Amino acid sequence: MYNLLEGLSIIEASSFVASPTAGLYCAQFGADVIRVDQIGGGPDFRRWPVTEANDSLYWENLNRGKKSVALDLSRPEGRELLQALIRATGQLITNFPAESFLSHATLAQGRADLVTARIMGWADGAPALDYTINNAVGYPMMTGPGPEPVNHVLPAWDLLSGAYAAFAMLAAIRRREQTGEGSEVRVPLSDVAIGTVANMGGIAEVLHNSANRPRLGNAVYGLFGRDFVTRDGMRTMIVVVTPRQWANLLTALDLNEAVTAIEAARGVSFARDDGLRFDHRDALYPLFEAAIGAQDHAALGEALDAGGIVHSAYRTMLDAAHDPRLVGDNPMFSPFDANPSGFAYPAAGAFGTIPQLERTPPQAAPRNGADSEQVLSQRLGLSSGEIARLIDSKIVGTAP
Repeated sequence: MYNLLEGLSIIEASSFVASPTAGLYCAQFGADVIRVDQIGGGPDFRRWPVTEANDSLYWENLNRGKKSVALDLSRPEGRELLQALIRATGQLITNFPAESFLSHATLAQGRADLVTARIMGWADGAPALDYTINNAVGYPMMTGPGPEPVNHVLPAWDLLSGAYAAFAMLAAIRRREQTGEGSEVRVPLSDVAIGTVANMGGIAEVLHNSANRPRLGNAVYGLFGRDFVTRDGMRTMIVVVTPRQWANLLTALDLNEAVTAIEAARGVSFARDDGLRFDHRDALYPLFEAAIGAQDHAALGEALDAGGIVHSAYRTMLDAAHDPRLVGDNPMFSPFDANPSGFAYPAAGAFGTIPQLERTPPQAAPRNGADSEQVLSQRLGLSSGEIARLIDSKIVGTAP
């Protein structure tokens, strides 16, 4: 089983995507992650997509394998209980504001070796969401044909920030093991986004060129890659990244002679130069459009597979959900019917595989407050009478 983080307990006080993702990844590798929310659920508890009963499919998948404690965080005693849980545990993942009752400095007063991973919007503490940060770094002005900006629906910076926060927390724990010192790691979405742009050469590119990259639609910048339509109306993406793939693609489409003529006319060779294929796409694309448009998708797919050429037809997410290769026969997924929503569907486990270990199956998400009594008893040593008082006074919530 994936128990690499067994013995590590983490309090998660969070909402939306990035912070719950960090907790999810830790839970999938064996950490005991205790999510603390407002009684009745935090601001993301009913986030779409939802069922007819308004149960969030989003929430129950981002919180699999976690425990749930429900507190009234609007009241001092509820906040004090959360602070006590964090100090008793020693690890916190959160996206609460840096200057709040969950500030690292405040919490560390009772736990000097506390490790906090804090996901933020902007580095200066200003709020932001993936969808606004993405605009700030320029990607919507590169997506689509233009001239209007085109937003994408994948919250990429949230997901990267969650993964980075999980990694950063483990790095801070490693430092604590070596030095005995706690620390707070701040992971702003803005820094993850602009840092990723820089790591991929984007900042250097626009400064070097003193210009933005042109809008390319579905073409891949710097490579031979684009969407084409087959004779039977299937739109498919084809991308070439190696000389062998290029040679095999020309053979599969019987384009060697036509491409050689273009090379001779323009004094270039496309065999080993991705950039030249991209630069001369005005001459190459029409050849490929005609050759691909003369074939049915099934036959074309067989030829491309035989040549080791990367391709995929465009499909809907519903198509993907019914694809045996992606879901049905994928050992990452397991049939699951113990969901809080009551809806049975395949659930995803850890993305990484460890051949030496049996894959941990997906776990259920908790109901809000399902573990309040157990956690308060075990972590804080509260008596059953004290817990009952907290429940009666509505400072602590339990699952219905």
